[in-house]
Amino acid sequence: MNHALTPALRQHLQQQLRARREVLDAQRTAHLAGQSRAAHAREVLLQDGDDATQRDAERTVDFDRTDRDAVALAEIDQALLRLDSGRFGLCGDCGEPIALARLQLAPQVLRCLACESAHERADAHGRARPATL
Repeated sequence: MNHALTPALRQHLQQQLRARREVLDAQRTAHLAGQSRAAHAREVLLQDGDDATQRDAERTVDFDRTDRDAVALAEIDQALLRLDSGRFGLCGDCGEPIALARLQLAPQVLRCLACESAHERADAHGRARPATL
C-alpha cells in the first residue's frame, strides 16, 4: 500500500473514480441508446443512404468512441479493484509509489511517470510491455 495515501485521501480518490465511472457509463448508455455495443454496431451498419463515404467516417468515429469509453471504464474498474486490494497507488511495473499529484490528476493510472514514459517509448517502437495488475 502507498503509505502517503491517508484513509481520507483514499476515500476521496475512490469517490472521484466512482463519479467518473458513473459519468462515463451514462454517456456510453446514452450513446448506445441502451443497446449492447454489438447491437448498436449492427444498427449503424444497416443504415440506408446514398452518403456511404460520410456514413463510413461517422461509423469509424462511433466505434472509436465506444471503444475509448470501454477502455476508460475498464481502467477505472481496475483502479477500484486495486483500491480494494491495497495495491492502489503503486506502479504496476516497478512497484514504487506513484506520485500523489499524478494520482490526484488521474486516479486510474497504472504506472509511475518514469515507467509510463518507458512504456510509451517501447510502445512507439512496437515493444509494449504489459504492466502487472
